[in-house]
Amino acid sequence: MKLKNVLLVLTTLACLASCRKQTPTPPSPFFDQADQMARPAINTVFIGAPDKDKFNQTIPGKMAAAFGSEMKSILLALNPGYTTNLLGLTADQFIGVLSTDVLNVATTGPTTFYDGTHVLTGRALGDDVIDVELTLVFGGPDGKVNPGLTSDHVNGNDVPFLTEFPYLAQPH
Repeated sequence: MKLKNVLLVLTTLACLASCRKQTPTPPSPFFDQADQMARPAINTVFIGAPDKDKFNQTIPGKMAAAFGSEMKSILLALNPGYTTNLLGLTADQFIGVLSTDVLNVATTGPTTFYDGTHVLTGRALGDDVIDVELTLVFGGPDGKVNPGLTSDHVNGNDVPFLTEFPYLAQPH
């Protein structure tokens, strides 16, 4: 008799457990890398539409092998007269730098994308990254070839940056 009662209780409990609303297990965090953007406009300009997502999901150390020839073809199509740039980089050397879409950071010295002396030692908020990139693509060995193509003519942020953290300008 006692065994029957135990079985009845167990069956009832099992039914209650399966019949009551189950609390779903929350999903584990899911992260999806959408864009790399260490160097703005690189993917936009040098990677064809079908490969943009693939570029964004590629480990930086493998980008040169996967995209270097495509990027070089686009560089030479944009500037058929490219020889070297302001940094003295040939097309192959320049594409080697561009194709690894990471933001370098110097632990000593100024933080800048390019200030005339320091190159890719980081990126300050006020750095005119697009003008630097345009100059490196179109400016030739002295940075002055094709002057109409070496600037986007946006010479600063439309709202001043803050002088303390978080430094970004207030939205407006």
